[in-house]
Amino acid sequence: MATPVLEIRDLHVSIGEKEIIQGVHLTIRGGEVHAIMGPNGAGKSTLAAALMGHPAYTVTSGEVLLDGEDLLQMPVDERARQGLFLAMQYPAEIPGVSLGNFLRAAVNARMGEEQGLSIMAFHRKLMETMKSLGIDPSFAERYVNEGFSGGEKKRSEMLQMTMLTPRIAMLDEIDSGLDVDALRAVAQDINRLRGPELGLMIITHYERILQYVEPDFVHILIDGRLVRSGGKDLVAQIEEKGYDWLRAEAGLPAGTAE
Repeated sequence: MATPVLEIRDLHVSIGEKEIIQGVHLTIRGGEVHAIMGPNGAGKSTLAAALMGHPAYTVTSGEVLLDGEDLLQMPVDERARQGLFLAMQYPAEIPGVSLGNFLRAAVNARMGEEQGLSIMAFHRKLMETMKSLGIDPSFAERYVNEGFSGGEKKRSEMLQMTMLTPRIAMLDEIDSGLDVDALRAVAQDINRLRGPELGLMIITHYERILQYVEPDFVHILIDGRLVRSGGKDLVAQIEEKGYDWLRAEAGLPAGTAE
């Protein structure tokens, strides 16, 4: 299978009359980890949601290609079937639906009716995956995100990503609300999945997740624009100087937020 490639070309995204993303260019290939950093209101979550096809966001111009195909012309379910995955910052609760049943429906939808797994085959795959991630089997019997702690929600997202085997995965604030032990567990899950068949976008405010998951590229998003890209050394510069020095360098007003 060819190495996955997500190409974002001059993307502009609005909410109502307000433009949030202002001309983003970015290419993510399989085997690469791209960290997207920026202050609150920079447009990081908007970027991920628009790529996934959230109806609240309107792409006003630009192009997005996934493996050479026009992602923006696909409905949300087709984007997922093509291999795009979004781990949301605030995943929704689904009362009455067990995580196991939810995952079986998602996996079979991703694979297609003809290649979908039988109940027994899916159960074996789920148990093997949970064992590899160090997740108790009883976790699959709980309703999706209902009563989950912050760490459990993020481990659930990692379980979903592992089971669905996406080609490009976007992790929106996957480190949000995690204590040190939960952060390490999530980072181990991410590192276990790294490889040439998966491209990763990790959206974060802080460096702590990047202490455990080393990025290949770091991009700084401010006021909807990618103002600087570099290597992991850029993370240390942000921790030392904050974001305002890059605002000034880009000719943007200091301290504004969207």
